[in-house]
Amino acid sequence: MHTATTTIQSSKHSALPRICMISTHGYVAAEPPLGAADTGGQVVYVIELSKKLADLGFEVDIWTRRFEDQPEIDEISDRVRVLRARCGGNDFIPKEYLADKLVEWCANFMRFVNKHDIDYAFVNSHYWDAGVAGQNVAKQLGIPHLHTPHSIGQWKLDQMHTDFPGKEAEFEEQYNFKSRIKNEHIIFNEADLVIATTPVQTDMLVKDYGVSKGRIRMIPPGYDDNRFFPVSGASRQVVRERLGWDGGPVILALGRLAENKGYDLLIKSFKLVADRHPKALLHLAVGGEELGDHEAGIMKQLVALVDELDLKKQVVFGGFISDEELPDYYRSADVFVLSSRYEPFGMTAIEAMASGTPTVVTSHGGLWRAIMYGRHALIADPFDTEDLGITICKILKFRHLGAQLRSRGARRMRAMFTWTGIAQQLVSAAEQRTSRTLKTPDFEYDDEGAWIDFD
Repeated sequence: MHTATTTIQSSKHSALPRICMISTHGYVAAEPPLGAADTGGQVVYVIELSKKLADLGFEVDIWTRRFEDQPEIDEISDRVRVLRARCGGNDFIPKEYLADKLVEWCANFMRFVNKHDIDYAFVNSHYWDAGVAGQNVAKQLGIPHLHTPHSIGQWKLDQMHTDFPGKEAEFEEQYNFKSRIKNEHIIFNEADLVIATTPVQTDMLVKDYGVSKGRIRMIPPGYDDNRFFPVSGASRQVVRERLGWDGGPVILALGRLAENKGYDLLIKSFKLVADRHPKALLHLAVGGEELGDHEAGIMKQLVALVDELDLKKQVVFGGFISDEELPDYYRSADVFVLSSRYEPFGMTAIEAMASGTPTVVTSHGGLWRAIMYGRHALIADPFDTEDLGITICKILKFRHLGAQLRSRGARRMRAMFTWTGIAQQLVSAAEQRTSRTLKTPDFEYDDEGAWIDFD
């Protein structure tokens, strides 16, 4: 564990430009407990992006909130570190209600930065809570603020009201939509640049929040191509046997336990798959190593649904998959399904495709705009039980289709979504908002690296 003294010494003696990343909620760490409360794809995004920025010649500080027994400083590499500032006491605070405590966080951040004379080239904040903090400290430091929303509050609100009519008051209490959307309007319109991750987000920022297109840059998330890549059939079979998947076809879904992930919709759709393929297995690797009360409630509902549909022998709740084992799970599955009710992007689907797994993505999101149906992946509506179930069955039935998706899906992901390209695009965007020259290699798109525009 590093102390503030050793950290600041490294800051003062380095000639490299330094970037301030802000991700205030959840458990941000060198080895984050993925699946824990508010700790999922965004944490992976911030850490992996920071690593690649370091590879490009920067030093990166990831600023987050300090609570429980966390250390003040956590070193990820010699150029990337996590710095923690306190606010709101010592207990965990859900991301929906953290913004009210961030005045204290910003004061502690500025006190630390000013005391040790840390110089940042720009701020990149992530999600609306960190956007509140990022806008505050960027103004005080006099540097550009680039904000990455990851998801859009108005979109989530509209979707949940459509999907769960009559629960508006309950969702307002849980998700704090009024405060979120109010703050998003301020952040999106005051930040120097808003980083949308999909074309759909770009459209929403313009339509629902009045952000001018000139202040929006579309940069998708990325994945680690050193970890997620296809393997031979023989290697895949060895892993399948180790996982106990040497029977029938395996359909995989994984992620946090949340209503919007649509695991209940997937289970209902799997009933159709199971009727046609009695040996098929649905492996749900959902939730973290420990479940909170809300997550435990969702899990109880899913288990009850499996029992109701008489699928107990064909649905496995596999629980948390370690970061080390994750690529093998992806590669070993016959189909990966992103069944979200709404999903701004879908990092797990990108990793699955990159690993050479035939993938079905939700039509209620942005990722489908980056792929061609039947060439890179299949697309289905998770609200339509038959549509999603039959789409999964097509991959199981037509072997040549699965083989094509394995090969072309992996190539598509490698062409569009590696972290190196994402980092270079972020630096290029920042250069346009600052007087400094942030020297990094030029980034070039290839023919496979374009989003599909159907407008």
